[in-house]
Amino acid sequence: MKGFDSRFADFPDYILGITREIWEDRGIATLHEYYAEDIVVRSPASVVIGNRGVIAATMATLAEFPDRQLLGEDVIWSGSPEEGMLSSHRLLCIATHSGDGVYGAATGTRLAYRAIADCHAINNQIDDEWLIRDQTAIVRQLGWEPRDYARDLIAREGGPDSCVRPLSPAADVDGPYSGRGNDNEWGVRLGDILTRMMNADMAAIPREYDRAAQLEHPGLVTGHGHGDADRFWMGLRAAFPSAEFCIHHQIGRDDSMMPPRAAVRWSLTGKHDGWGAYGTPTSAGVHVMGITHAEFGTPGKAPPRLRREWTLLDETAIWKQILLSTG
Repeated sequence: MKGFDSRFADFPDYILGITREIWEDRGIATLHEYYAEDIVVRSPASVVIGNRGVIAATMATLAEFPDRQLLGEDVIWSGSPEEGMLSSHRLLCIATHSGDGVYGAATGTRLAYRAIADCHAINNQIDDEWLIRDQTAIVRQLGWEPRDYARDLIAREGGPDSCVRPLSPAADVDGPYSGRGNDNEWGVRLGDILTRMMNADMAAIPREYDRAAQLEHPGLVTGHGHGDADRFWMGLRAAFPSAEFCIHHQIGRDDSMMPPRAAVRWSLTGKHDGWGAYGTPTSAGVHVMGITHAEFGTPGKAPPRLRREWTLLDETAIWKQILLSTG
């Protein structure tokens, strides 16, 4: 790979390798090498600008979860070494809540959760990032409900006037990457499925999902089949029926030894004006940042369908926005 360390076989190897080196091998100082000085890292909870903030957040996480393992499940990517590459990296994280931190006093709880990081890299360095952790899975395993955790976090951060504001279009910052992914058919197909569901065409689920589709949703919730898919996507859209749905990045891949797969980063921006997954409508302004991964295939000669789906969004950030609006 032109511009990248020769010890990495390819781009997925680079992403998986530096992730382990930074977190599990305690090479936090290598962030000075692997991350650009003025990197922008967006999560549903906040926007962090600059490598110093990334290093501080990394140390805080490791102080709270010192044995954290980051098991890379997939890297779905686009681009070229010459122009820059965007990876959508899905991880299963295993950790023990051994230290005090943002999740409260240490509990000794062993927990698991997923994260997806979209990272742009060029010349052996990451310079733009979008990150979602399954906060619902984390806080529920520590004894909280997402709404209660969000309320407590607002108080610990100094109250509504002083707390860290979640990501919104107004708070976002442009970074060096402006790409939209690639035009591979599987990314196009996943983008179309999501668009149809967000346009209230829930009949897309029985038409596009396999009857035995495996679903991995916020809260480390595993579902199967059309009913569970409908329950999640209907509950989300029903809570924000007038919100604008937007696809920001779309990748499809056909790789040897892997099923056809796709990664789409998307958002909903608008008001909490419907009855759905977030209770009584409040008209609060809400921005939902989401990433969906999917695998397609067929066990026989039938046309391929969506057989596995992973979707992440941060329900604590959604509740924080609702609570900041309603008090």
